[in-house]
Amino acid sequence: MSASELAAQVVAALDIDDEAFASRVEAEKETLREEIDDGTFNNPQAIVGLEYEFYAVDAETDALMRVPRRLLGYIGFEKELGLHNAELSTTPQPLSKYGLRAQESEVQAKLAAAEAEVAREGMALVSDGLWTVPPVGETATEYLTSSIEQDGIKMATNMSRAVRYHAMANTDYAPELQLETPHVSLSADTVMPESLITSIQPHYQVAHADDLPEHFRYALRIAGPLLAVSVNSPFFPPDLYDADGETIMDECWMENRIAVFESVLNPEDTEKVTFPEDIETVDDALDRIAGDETVVPAEIGSKGRFDDEFAHFRHKHGSFWRWVRPVFGGSTRKSANARIEFRPLPGQPTVRGTISLLAVFAGLLESLPRREHPVYHQSWETAESNFYAAVRDGLEADLKWVTADGIETDDVEELYAELFELARDGLQLQGLDAEEANRYIQPLRERVDRRMTPARWKHDRVEARMADGEPFAQAVWGMQSDYIDAQAETLVDGTFLEWLE
Repeated sequence: MSASELAAQVVAALDIDDEAFASRVEAEKETLREEIDDGTFNNPQAIVGLEYEFYAVDAETDALMRVPRRLLGYIGFEKELGLHNAELSTTPQPLSKYGLRAQESEVQAKLAAAEAEVAREGMALVSDGLWTVPPVGETATEYLTSSIEQDGIKMATNMSRAVRYHAMANTDYAPELQLETPHVSLSADTVMPESLITSIQPHYQVAHADDLPEHFRYALRIAGPLLAVSVNSPFFPPDLYDADGETIMDECWMENRIAVFESVLNPEDTEKVTFPEDIETVDDALDRIAGDETVVPAEIGSKGRFDDEFAHFRHKHGSFWRWVRPVFGGSTRKSANARIEFRPLPGQPTVRGTISLLAVFAGLLESLPRREHPVYHQSWETAESNFYAAVRDGLEADLKWVTADGIETDDVEELYAELFELARDGLQLQGLDAEEANRYIQPLRERVDRRMTPARWKHDRVEARMADGEPFAQAVWGMQSDYIDAQAETLVDGTFLEWLE
């Protein structure tokens, strides 16, 4: 597709009547509400799924690489924002020992096959939270801000040619397009700086749609603790910094991914990308999605799917940018589901760690409501504070938890001992035995016991290199090389614990 053709498609997308789109969304919301009342979105059991993002690097230099579009389709991955991105999605499976095994096996099968193909192109796929080495011959600033203007439309040079991505910088919705984190400031004409980050997104489909608000409330209370144990993005590409290495090391956050998404895509006076408020009823969820500010409206024709009945409402999901969000979907009436998408988690060093987070998240959402755990009554303000404390400090954050006895604690050992026990309980409620449940929990328990997250591993590596006399930029690139080398040996079949031996 030429630049002029893409620009014409963006212009056409921006020409869609906002009021007509909003009217369709409201009408479809009522249709959706009726289907929920009729039980269409109920399932016999909880179901889990996963979205998993990667970025590509040169296999020799570890520098970021653009993935050829033909290759992306050939390996069965989907395009994401940047030309360097690739994403896989798993087939939803029942939350059971077989379903979790299927999730892990599917990721391993797709990833192993993809790795073999990209290796022929001199590339490797990296599972990470934020890339730090720009393409050969380019700075990160140049790569992230390069853009052209065609027929009055601003388009990022290194962005996937999807109309909705390019329309974001040209619509009436006004994202700041300004990256702001400690000692990093970058202005752009498009949303391309958001392509710095990659994530994993566990999905949990509730058995009964009316139970979604209760599960959602619990999901917000575990967001901080689960993010703290998974942080993996302490550093940016060095050329983005405006401070010296020692200052950066002292003041860097453990999960800069969160700040990237929020600062780039939020308008100056709106918190669209944010930690969401509690939902009291399913109607609250529907109203909140329908009433959320539209970024790029759309006219969507029927494709013969069940969810065509609420296609415009479903379009709103795509820009309902909350760190935890409710979603109503399903291509057929039989597959209709109400689910929670858990979006705070960065890409992990290994598949095993990724599936551990999926399993622990799902186990907690099984156990907490069944046991009527009192953390349900923890204030929303405390849950939000926990979340952003985890962003800054990972496992060193001051997190507050409410124990099964209703006592508030900020003791890390006590918090995670109970959290993992509840996850084990939830997994056993779904038919896993103690050994099977422990297989998923142990990798995360070890991180807590050792106070070692992927972000802390990175920070320690850079610190050690600087202590040996390396300049900050060289230390970051050296750390990234170590990360990619370690991952090459462990991504599909190994564990992060092997990196610590």
